[in-house]
Amino acid sequence: LRLTTNFLHRAPGLTTKPLDVLYEALGEVMCAQEEDMCYKTYLLPTGDAVSLAENVALISQGTTGLVTWEAALYLSEWALENTHIFTNKTVLELGSGIGLTIIVVCRSSSLTKYIFSDCHQTVLQRLKDNITNCLTNCDSNSASVCVEELDWENVSDEQLQRIQASTIIAAVSYVIYFHSVIKRLLSRLLNCKVQEEHPDVYIASTVRNPQTYDCFKKELGRNGLRHVVMKDSVPQVFPYNRASTIEMIKTYV
Repeated sequence: LRLTTNFLHRAPGLTTKPLDVLYEALGEVMCAQEEDMCYKTYLLPTGDAVSLAENVALISQGTTGLVTWEAALYLSEWALENTHIFTNKTVLELGSGIGLTIIVVCRSSSLTKYIFSDCHQTVLQRLKDNITNCLTNCDSNSASVCVEELDWENVSDEQLQRIQASTIIAAVSYVIYFHSVIKRLLSRLLNCKVQEEHPDVYIASTVRNPQTYDCFKKELGRNGLRHVVMKDSVPQVFPYNRASTIEMIKTYV
């Protein structure tokens, strides 16, 4: 499993395309336990605990959104260190998955409204369940919370305008698969002004292939979007494999 995964991560830099059978074999192995669900508990610096229902398999029911990835853990740690960014803001998270980052933000920041979003029906239901378990009757959460079904490829301008997000965050684990989609979505989101101001967009990305990631950032520029790398250190709050390179950027018009 590890050998095949490492090979496919390097595939974008190869001159030949890997056989489809490799992807199929990897999917079969990763889905072998897809029906198994567990609860994982994440301890916050305050001593508070966030317990989430997650799947054991990395891929379940055709989606990777039922587990917490390293980029989401990093984004959560960054959010804990930068709570002032969310104060009195309406925050939209793209691809919320099972909800760790947004639940952490809701419990640690004085925001106005938090909008969870995803497009897979099973993920949306799991997300709603985790929100109910973690935020209902939570003294530290006074923000309005809602869940949006948001398909990055088919979202309408009317839906984006209705959301009215002043701050947007996203954790991206496999930018290679949808960088062409996310750059178009970000361009549209950044042009949805809130009180005559463009929203702030923060993206945490796992850099699995530097060339592919550089291509993604260049594509942002071609779409009229500038970015700056956030180099501030983040506290190590959650236990996870830190061997992967994760970069945080702020994107703006």
